[in-house]
Amino acid sequence: MQSEVVLETSLPLPLFKRGKVRDIYDLGDRLLIVSTDRISAFDVVLPNGVPNKGEALNRLSVYWFKETRGIVQNHVLDVVDPRTVLVRKADLIKIEFVVRGYLYGSLWEKYRRGEPTGLPKGLRKAEKLPTAIFTPTTKAEIGHDVEITRAEVARQIGEHCAKEIEEACLKIYQRASKKAEANGIIIADTKLEFGFCDKELILIDELLTPDSSRFWLQEKYRVGEDQFSFDKQYVRDYLESIGWNKQPPAPKLPMRVVRETSKKYVEAYQKLTGRKF
Repeated sequence: MQSEVVLETSLPLPLFKRGKVRDIYDLGDRLLIVSTDRISAFDVVLPNGVPNKGEALNRLSVYWFKETRGIVQNHVLDVVDPRTVLVRKADLIKIEFVVRGYLYGSLWEKYRRGEPTGLPKGLRKAEKLPTAIFTPTTKAEIGHDVEITRAEVARQIGEHCAKEIEEACLKIYQRASKKAEANGIIIADTKLEFGFCDKELILIDELLTPDSSRFWLQEKYRVGEDQFSFDKQYVRDYLESIGWNKQPPAPKLPMRVVRETSKKYVEAYQKLTGRKF
């Protein structure tokens, strides 16, 4: 199952962008997106790659794009190979649209400090919210994203478009959560990105992967506690444990951390899709 690690690609095509994980090539009105095995933590790309990561991410995104196209169209035109897709080029909306179904992460921190969240009192860490909530954020190139209000979103992209996106995000989260829970996985939260292609609103980037979502194993879920995640938390925990200052260059990960992380990505794909990797 273990494949050769792909840290960087060099295709004979114009490079559109090299992101933290994806190498994107420009084909005019289309893009070729290659998901590498790079991994980042605390906004820094680590020196190690993680075997199978790019393939697991790409295959999972493709799976969810197919599952949700009845809700909103997406950018995928063709799957070139397990880690590569051909997509429509879109004008990016520079906002990340986050849906949260559980009280965790930055939302829990805000709630714990008593900052306004609109949530009822007395909830515990990792508790399921009465209803999923929509918390858009700025899309920061450097540093952390900052939460913005619905009114700010409407000002940037128009009231009608903002409403359409919010409805689509909540429907996607509900549908995906139902499917995931049938396979023993809780989707605690996820982020989605949108753009316009020929004036049509479409879903872009990645969808419901361990890099864009928090996935918890249902059988290990306990309210009030830290949760076992199928995401980069294992890597973050290791980096915290060695006291890294979160500034480049990042330290090299030990092989046991790389192996465990690779396993988590593959297991997330298999559990969520019910398919063999």
